Amino acid sequence: MMLFTASFIFFAISGTYAAVGPSASIEIVNKVVSPDGKPRSAVLANGVFPGPLITGQKGDHFLLDVVDKLTQENMLTDTSIHWHGLFQKSTNWADGPAWVTQCPIATGHSFLYDFDVPDQAGTFWYHSHLSTQYCDGLRGPMVVYDPNDPAKPLYESTVITLSDWYHLRAFEAGSSPHPDSTLINGLGRYKGGSLSDLTIISVSHGTRYRLRLVSMSCKPAFNFSIDGHSMTVIEVDGVNHQPHNVDSIEIFAGQRYSVVLTANQLVSNYWIRAGPTSGTNQGFINGTNSAILRYVGAPTHEPTTSSALKNPLVETALHPLVPSRVPGVHLPGHADVNLTLVTTFSAGRYGMNGSSFNPPTVPVLLQILSGAHTAQELLPKGSVYELPPNKVIEITLPGGFGAPHPFHLHGHAFHVVRSAGNATYNWDNPVIRDVVNAGSSGTTFRFVTDNAGPWVLHCHIDWHFELGLAVVFAESIPEIAQEKPPLAWHELCNHTSQN
Repeated sequence: MMLFTASFIFFAISGTYAAVGPSASIEIVNKVVSPDGKPRSAVLANGVFPGPLITGQKGDHFLLDVVDKLTQENMLTDTSIHWHGLFQKSTNWADGPAWVTQCPIATGHSFLYDFDVPDQAGTFWYHSHLSTQYCDGLRGPMVVYDPNDPAKPLYESTVITLSDWYHLRAFEAGSSPHPDSTLINGLGRYKGGSLSDLTIISVSHGTRYRLRLVSMSCKPAFNFSIDGHSMTVIEVDGVNHQPHNVDSIEIFAGQRYSVVLTANQLVSNYWIRAGPTSGTNQGFINGTNSAILRYVGAPTHEPTTSSALKNPLVETALHPLVPSRVPGVHLPGHADVNLTLVTTFSAGRYGMNGSSFNPPTVPVLLQILSGAHTAQELLPKGSVYELPPNKVIEITLPGGFGAPHPFHLHGHAFHVVRSAGNATYNWDNPVIRDVVNAGSSGTTFRFVTDNAGPWVLHCHIDWHFELGLAVVFAESIPEIAQEKPPLAWHELCNHTSQN
């Protein structure tokens, strides 16, 4: 009964009325919404924000038919969807980033994303991967359950999404706008606005809850906490980790955590806080950047609790639940391939090692399928790096202009052997994730090229990605050339309005 209560609160409050998947039709539409009390036109999945929760089980075959019904001409009418954190092994064509693995879906057309999830379970999300379109609303949570999870009987489960929200459309907001509000499960308030509804997470005293925390941010990191309560981290970016107790989490754009919360405080109301770490709206006056944790039996009024944080999450304290050896020789710079990618900024655009990523007119995957054999032949020039198969890759991202940058690698999770703010390396049991904060001092991570495809590495601050802060790793080009996308994938390029 408590699972129903927690789930119902999430679905009802957020405007999402039921989970969908692993087979579903997802209609992308324009609609005027006012999640923080101020109306604006948005781009939405199935007409709701956040988009519907997509669920499945480990081993499932996903069939997600994305139907583009966008009509508003002063916003993007094409689209593409990335299933963030899923490896897409042998289905690189279904990964979703426009102009890397596909042409966008044109309005009036659809595309079936057809892929397996054989060996992953955890908390993921999905979002538009075309320009800054997801900042206009096209983003939602995704959970792949493990039916054999031994901890499943120990807690009830719900999802908490954190989103920045802008009153201006993405193309109007400029190159580095500040959000007007923070939405928790799709509701929030903005400074000077009305006291609109806030999300309520209902809990029963004495019950344990797995809170699946998803940052669907376009820009800011959030400091997440719940007044009067500690949390135990058990999952990082879809990978189970050893339990680690904290009272607050700095979560960067694209990152996910599962935390276990024990509802063991007095029956009352408590503020859930998600303060952005940058921008002009960082406080909690009148419930901004907040939601409410309400115990069953508590009065229906807003909390009066305060925050006293002493035990923030530190990334170096996170260790995988199942020991996973860092691949390669355990010395810096001693992988099979060692790349240092320096963030640069020139003439209003970001770059990596001096090259700004400009989306090509032909997707990188299609270029390879059409006969390109080396990185030098692939567009955009200077932004594609060829990686050989079955080798250990070490990536170093020094801190650069505009830091901190949260970098996401498609197609892989990776061992973070040096976290931001640290000079020491952990070769034994470092955190495994797919989005890492490079910070101002830089970070280093390793992975193995066991998944052929052109995979993009990019800053998940969407405005920075739009300004060129990305590279593509063309992993095992001969194997990529053997991939066989469906006919509908080839036809996407015949319809897109951007050719």
